[in-house]
Amino acid sequence: MLAALLYGQEDLRLEKVADPTPAMGEVVIRVQAATTCGTDLKVWRRGGHAKMLKPPTLFGHEAAGEIVALGEGVTVWQLGERVVANNSAPCMECFFCQRQEYSLCPNLTWNNGTFAEYLKVPAAIVERNMWRIPDDLPSDLAAMTEPLACVLHGIARSNVKVGDRVVVLGDGAIGLMFVAKLVSDFGVEVFLFGGNDCRLEIGRKLGAKATFNYRNIPDISTVVKEITQGYGADIVIEATGVPSVWESAIACARPGGTVNLFGGCPRDTTINVSTELLHYSELTLKGVFHNTPYFVKEALGLIASRKIMFELLVSESRPLFDLQQVFWDMRERKVIKVAIVP
Repeated sequence: MLAALLYGQEDLRLEKVADPTPAMGEVVIRVQAATTCGTDLKVWRRGGHAKMLKPPTLFGHEAAGEIVALGEGVTVWQLGERVVANNSAPCMECFFCQRQEYSLCPNLTWNNGTFAEYLKVPAAIVERNMWRIPDDLPSDLAAMTEPLACVLHGIARSNVKVGDRVVVLGDGAIGLMFVAKLVSDFGVEVFLFGGNDCRLEIGRKLGAKATFNYRNIPDISTVVKEITQGYGADIVIEATGVPSVWESAIACARPGGTVNLFGGCPRDTTINVSTELLHYSELTLKGVFHNTPYFVKEALGLIASRKIMFELLVSESRPLFDLQQVFWDMRERKVIKVAIVP
C-alpha cells in the first residue's frame, strides 16, 4: 500500500509498504478519509512527539474508514462496517485508570498511520475505543472525532458556568472547536484571538461574540480587560502550544479565573509565572491532555447530530499524493483541516 512515513523534521515521505495483516484482536480498515491536524503540523515541524510517536514511523492519527479484515477473536465487528478508531486506548488497569483518569494512563496504546490506504488498529483500541459511524455521516466529518474529543475533555476540565466570559487564544481547528462547543452548549460569551482573518470569520460563524487579530494588538491582556470591565476573563483557553501565549493566557484571567493551558508546547520549554499573581488572584491553572473513550464517543455523537457546522473546518479534500503540499499549506496557514483521500 501507499503510506506516509515521518523520518524527521519536515521530512515526510510517501512510500510503498506491505499491506497490514491483523493479528489476534486487531482489525484493518480501508481509510476513506484522514483529516490533518494542528498536532500533525507541530509533529511534522518538530520531527517527533514526546508521547505519541518516534520517527521513522507511519504518520497521521485522524481517520474514518471501512473494516476490510478481522483478526482472530474479533466477533463484535463485521467486514464492511464504517468505523472511527481513536489513536489511543487506556490499559484500564493502572493507578490512573482505576481512578478514571484515562488520559494519564502511562500504558496508553498509541496508533498512527492514517495517511495511508489501510490502517491496522491494535486490539486494545478495537476493544475499548473504536466506534461505528452512522450511515448518513460523511467520512471527512467523522474523521474529526479525535480532536473534538480532546476539546470536549478540555471543556469538561475548565469549570465553565453559564454566563461566563471565555477567551480562546488560537484560531486553528482546536480553537474553533472550542468556540463552537462553548457557544452551542454553555450559553457563554466567547472572544476569539487569532492571527488569520479568514479563520476569525469562521469563528464568528460558529458563534464567537467578537474576534481579534493579535497582529493588530500590542497587548492581548489589555484588550481582554477592556472588554470585561477591567476584570479579565472567567475562563481562558490557550490553544496554540506557544510558551509566550501560555503566559499571555495567564495574564488574561480575572482574579478567581481558570486558565486551561491546552496547547502542547515543545519539549523542555518553560514559562514564567508571577507567584504574586497566582497566589493573590487565586488563579486555577490547568494542563489538559488528550482525550478518553467517553469523550470520543460523545464527540462522534455530536458530529453526527449536525448541530454544529464542523464542515466549516474542512478547507478541502486532497489525494494522498498531495500530502507534502498540504503540510506546506498548513505551515503557511492557507488551510485549516484537509481531508486526505487515499
